[in-house]
Amino acid sequence: MAAVQVAGPPGPTREVPRESPPPEQSSGFRCLSARLCALRPDDSSSARTEIHLLFDQLISENYSEGGGVTPEDVSTLLVQACRLVPLNQNHLVSKVSQLIHHLLNRLQVIVDEQNLDFLLAYAISALQQCSSWTHMEILQALAALVYCNGSKCQKYLPDLLGKSGILMKLSDLAQPDPEVRRAAVHCMANLCLSVPGQPYLEEPYPNICFQAFLTTLQSPKSSDMDDITFCMLLQNALKGIQSLLNGGKMKLTQTEELGALLAVLKKSMFHGLPGLNIELPTVLYPTPLPQYDGRPPVRPQQSESSASGPTANKKKKSKVKSKKIQQGEEEEEESSGEKEVARVPSSGREHVHEGKAPCSSPLGGQSLPVEGSAAGKDRVSPPFRSASWKRVSSSESDYSDAEGGMQSKMRSYQAKVRQGALACFLSTIKSIEKKVLYGYWSAFVPDTPELGSPQSVSLMTLTLKDPSPKTRACALQVLSAILEGSKQFLSVAEDTSDHRRAFTPFSVMIASSIRELHRCLLLALVAESSSQTLTQIIKCLANLVSNSPYNRLKLSLLTKVWNQIKPYIRHKDVNVRVSSFTLLGAIVSTHAPLPEVQLLLQQPCSSGLNNSNSATPHLSTPDWWKKAPSGPFLEEASVSSPKGTSEPCWLIRLCISTVVLPKEDSCSGSDAGCAAGSTYEPSPMRLEAFSSLPSDRQILCITMLLGLNDSKNRLVKAATSRALGVYVLFPCLRQDVIFVADTANAILMSLQDKSLNVRAKAAWSLGNLTDTLIVNMETPDPSFQEEFSGLLLLKMLRSAIEASRDKDKVKSNAVRALGNLLHFLQPSHIEKPRFAEIIEESIQALISTVLIEAAMKVRWNACYAMGNVFKNPALPLGTAPWTSQAYNALTSVVTSCKNFKVRIRSATALSIPSKREHYGSVDQYVQIWNALVTALQKSEDTTDFLEFKYCASLRTQICQALIHLLSLASASDLPCIRETLELNGDMVQSFILQFLKSGTEGEDTGAPHNLHERDQLVRTALEHISSIQALAGNTAKRAIMGFLEDILTIYCDLSGSQVALPGLTTDR
Repeated sequence: MAAVQVAGPPGPTREVPRESPPPEQSSGFRCLSARLCALRPDDSSSARTEIHLLFDQLISENYSEGGGVTPEDVSTLLVQACRLVPLNQNHLVSKVSQLIHHLLNRLQVIVDEQNLDFLLAYAISALQQCSSWTHMEILQALAALVYCNGSKCQKYLPDLLGKSGILMKLSDLAQPDPEVRRAAVHCMANLCLSVPGQPYLEEPYPNICFQAFLTTLQSPKSSDMDDITFCMLLQNALKGIQSLLNGGKMKLTQTEELGALLAVLKKSMFHGLPGLNIELPTVLYPTPLPQYDGRPPVRPQQSESSASGPTANKKKKSKVKSKKIQQGEEEEEESSGEKEVARVPSSGREHVHEGKAPCSSPLGGQSLPVEGSAAGKDRVSPPFRSASWKRVSSSESDYSDAEGGMQSKMRSYQAKVRQGALACFLSTIKSIEKKVLYGYWSAFVPDTPELGSPQSVSLMTLTLKDPSPKTRACALQVLSAILEGSKQFLSVAEDTSDHRRAFTPFSVMIASSIRELHRCLLLALVAESSSQTLTQIIKCLANLVSNSPYNRLKLSLLTKVWNQIKPYIRHKDVNVRVSSFTLLGAIVSTHAPLPEVQLLLQQPCSSGLNNSNSATPHLSTPDWWKKAPSGPFLEEASVSSPKGTSEPCWLIRLCISTVVLPKEDSCSGSDAGCAAGSTYEPSPMRLEAFSSLPSDRQILCITMLLGLNDSKNRLVKAATSRALGVYVLFPCLRQDVIFVADTANAILMSLQDKSLNVRAKAAWSLGNLTDTLIVNMETPDPSFQEEFSGLLLLKMLRSAIEASRDKDKVKSNAVRALGNLLHFLQPSHIEKPRFAEIIEESIQALISTVLIEAAMKVRWNACYAMGNVFKNPALPLGTAPWTSQAYNALTSVVTSCKNFKVRIRSATALSIPSKREHYGSVDQYVQIWNALVTALQKSEDTTDFLEFKYCASLRTQICQALIHLLSLASASDLPCIRETLELNGDMVQSFILQFLKSGTEGEDTGAPHNLHERDQLVRTALEHISSIQALAGNTAKRAIMGFLEDILTIYCDLSGSQVALPGLTTDR
């Protein structure tokens, strides 16, 4: 028997076990390993029999505890096993492959790189040389070997994934053995699984795998493949795409590619759902969105053109008439890795054929009751107690008990496909821009069907009808992520007036979708029995409320949500209670029509809590929270309502009671070990509600917030920091020096927290607090500036400097705070020596942030902060050593930053200094002038078409900065200005004329919108140049005056007005 012709493993073969006595649990493994390592390649029948026996014993060994078995032991044993088995012994190759798969999976071992090299070479050779009946076991072994080892397999990728690669052949649709095909796809998925900190698969292999997975998902089930194998094949393909997207190397930039992926994901999302048979196109195409293509989205008339696209003329899908079948599965725990998901809309509509399942209510299905919960009918309000909402148990179904076991297993596999598709959808959302995603909105989010039209299938179909609680939760996570950050997209919604037209405007369609989301989510809230899924429903509602434009929608949507959620404040599950408070906070904080919110706050304290339409078996008595705890601060019977009525503002009292109730009164059942204070996030009240409270109640709210800032629960601490950042903006509080100082100290303490979330919220609040300092500077009364502690300013500066070195989430607001603080500093502070060093350090932090390759939001805020620094006349701008560094940083950004909004902000900062001496030397002034001229030349140089819409705004700001510089120029500056104009005068003149004629587009940078104001800027610059006392023979002054006069003359000719420049030409 010849030895295997594969590169030998590193080091000598172990022939004896280790000297130290093995633990009892691993003694069997060590003895068997020692016997195997003592063997030598032998072609005798007895040797083969002994190897077979050893392999069987190793596979049957109990590894449940796994004590004492190290990864090195396992790798060494597997290498030795492969050395003993030549590739011409098919049965032994099959057995050693089973051993590799079993040990690596059972003991959770990832093979080290040296041993992996040998084992991979062996497995690939086995696939190439051994009989086809062994391929299944070899592929299983290969999948276990490459798991989390994709980056270490680079040299074998051509053999595996090349044009004639073994995995490409075995995963092909023509592969006759369905199990082998599934195992090959599984290997590819494991190869794509990336490990943070390690290299990724080299190109072009990620794209090769992606196309293979996509083809697998698009292909129908072959006649020789059973349903469970097909489900596993789909799961593996979905996991492979998810791994590619999570690795960050797959960029879905092509519309066809993204549309094809979304089409198969939508199809897989409904795989095996009872009663549904979906027909989808192979590619979904997006709808053009007026919010993102530069068109004004406010008026429906302007966005109606988009309604003529696929969304407006969408096909309606047949009504889904299925009743959920009772599953044998228990409630599955929510995956900890699937926190949030983003959204995926589309205009593609599909046909849904009615299945043979029993018919259900048109309102949709209801979720499974969980173990130990009350019967579903007890949880549903009377209007929804029809027989069509009751689930069918397995004993009532049409199949026998034996068939029922197989059906239950089948449904479990199908549910995993749906969950895998939703998880992959989440990864897809994270890897594309939201504005791209929202083009596919109508493919995944429901809208209100017209009278007599069937409802379309969407994520809400899964939420209402899927029998698996985990699948329902996954669908809600996806929908929640879609809704998160959707304010701009939803802002076009409009249904405050009746639209009677031959077509549906885009704005009305979005409003219809928002209404349908409210209806379906509230329906799901009533029907749901799983606490985990219930939490996701409420979180989804909170995201919907936070992003919906209620001021453009008909009233009552908020009222319905408010009344439905109130009973869940006392739900037995702590997470449901937390999310309920978050939703209530979102309602109170929303920019909705204020009268509706005020009316909700003025409702009687028991309103909604004993409403039969919101009944739930998990609630305590409706008036549980009206029993005030003892304490001097809650002795009064009620809190005044916003209008001063005798009815208590129940939500304020509820929040106070929740925070101060003893643990045993505020916790029950499963959460008895949780402190009340760590259960809920304090939600900032609207200014109007807070201002109407009596002063003692205001003090109580502030005192509680400042106290909660010391909470050990980081969620509470983060929410408290944010709430303080809102309170400090209230006009009734921001001039209170003591409150601002106390808030500053609390925020500075949170900035030192270990949690990034806490630090990010604290940095945001610090930015708001420093905004308050600037607002207070503008008041006639200087007492605030005089009374505010200089030591506290020093502490804030130091903390902001430290935070500017933190992650981007913290850094963006830290630099905003630095700019405000440096603007706020008074001459009395700047004169003190202890401030000199901290000012220098603060400005250096801003300069470095302007220049670093950070998130664009960070750099934008840094440029904005630098502009704030320039507004402080007490700082030695122009003479300080940091002046040139600051200007160099801004001029670098204005000429070269790829983000035009950052360029605009840097040009704005360069136009802020109000005196010529602030720009420093002539060389410094000329550098700034030349940089702005260069930036004007390059104002259309971008490869990103999304930046083009900011071109006009950038040119406007640069032109304003150039005119501002001319209005401050000295005689020494004029020669250099003339040189630039001689080279680029025509270009500059054309852009300044555009500046004079057109309005500002894009973001508001402070540039004058009034055409007369712009005209006056040029006239002011001309008057200033004419007033400069130039040396005799200096022609620069005349050239520059002529340049400005020509601009005004051309502008007045074009506008039809007459130019009047009295007294100016005589000085030429």
